[in-house]
Amino acid sequence: MERYESAKEIYRTIGVDTDAAIEKLRRVPLSLHCWQGDDVVGFDQDGPLSGGIQTTGNYPGRAKDPAELMADLGEAFSLIPGGHKLNLHACYAIFEDGKRADRDALLPEHFAKWVEFAKKHGMGLDFNPTCFSHPMVKDGLTLSSPDREVRDFWIRHCICCLRISEYFAKETGVPCVMNIWIPDGYKDIPADRLGPRARFADSLDRILSTPYDKSLVYVALESKVFGIGVESYTVGSSEFTINYAARHGILSLMDNGHYHPTEVVSDKIPSMLLFNEKIALHITRGVRWDSDHVIRLDDETKELCREIVRNDALDRVFIATDYFDASINRIAAWAIGARNLQKALLSALLEPSAELKKLQDEGRFTRLLAEQEELKTMPFGDVWDRYCEVCGVPAGEKWISEMERYEAEVTSKR
Repeated sequence: MERYESAKEIYRTIGVDTDAAIEKLRRVPLSLHCWQGDDVVGFDQDGPLSGGIQTTGNYPGRAKDPAELMADLGEAFSLIPGGHKLNLHACYAIFEDGKRADRDALLPEHFAKWVEFAKKHGMGLDFNPTCFSHPMVKDGLTLSSPDREVRDFWIRHCICCLRISEYFAKETGVPCVMNIWIPDGYKDIPADRLGPRARFADSLDRILSTPYDKSLVYVALESKVFGIGVESYTVGSSEFTINYAARHGILSLMDNGHYHPTEVVSDKIPSMLLFNEKIALHITRGVRWDSDHVIRLDDETKELCREIVRNDALDRVFIATDYFDASINRIAAWAIGARNLQKALLSALLEPSAELKKLQDEGRFTRLLAEQEELKTMPFGDVWDRYCEVCGVPAGEKWISEMERYEAEVTSKR
């Protein structure tokens, strides 16, 4: 506490209220992805992971059933400060008494256990149709397939997901973001780029024609630049998804691993906020491509969070994590990534944004650069530790010992 009081006084000299920053961040819900815990396997199929997605590594302790995954998530949430949501994929349906349903026949009851889990932890739920790892992904295509039977299957699946998303929101009292992403594309240069996108747009039109409560469910559309096996052409490109979302009044979702390596999502956020009331983000870390590495406290993560905070958009941006690493302890992966994302948000909240903007507008670029660099050595770590204490989670390196205890007593014995 003594170190925090010292840091608080130092930040006060540059016009920053650390108590206010901590309290503001506590109210920001971070949506944690469930699929880190079991390597995107899910509970509704036994086949391989497909759709341009790849999980690498074989670290012991993967969750193999709903009880294990929920236990691991509970442990992860105990290590991550701030507000939480849980982000589910449709493939995590839980079937009682062996009564399985295919993805185009999923019902809210297949996710009742997840609602119980969310209520127990006082959090909301987000949702994603699972348009991969299924026999009805034909020639790598789903909602854009030239096969009407294939398209109809995935349209029914997404409509099921709309109803389940509405159920989540009603049960938890927290709006649900339902994000649509498809793996559709071609390995080599296509003969027709327009046709698949026209079919995708028609499929989305049919999905969105289903009545749903737009105050409870925010439908989002996610783009991607390429994937394994679809290196030359992706149907759901950035231009397609942004234009479709704008025309139909749904959210654009940007995953910072889904762009060319020279593009940065941080630079896109202000433009998107200028023309959209709300946007959605999946935050990850790509290494040379969309490799979904665990989030580090790197420059782009910090810049993403700065743009959200600088533009007073914490209540306009739905923030979620999205990565999967099977080469390290999976609970540690959750905790490291989510804690780093929250560190980046807190760091942004501790900047004197108004003063820095004023320097830019006045053309005082020497002073601006100097102050930006001085911020890098401010006692941020002491404020972070206080934030963890206020949220009731381990500060500093203490969380590592708790993670190792859980591994020794639980996951290593699976």
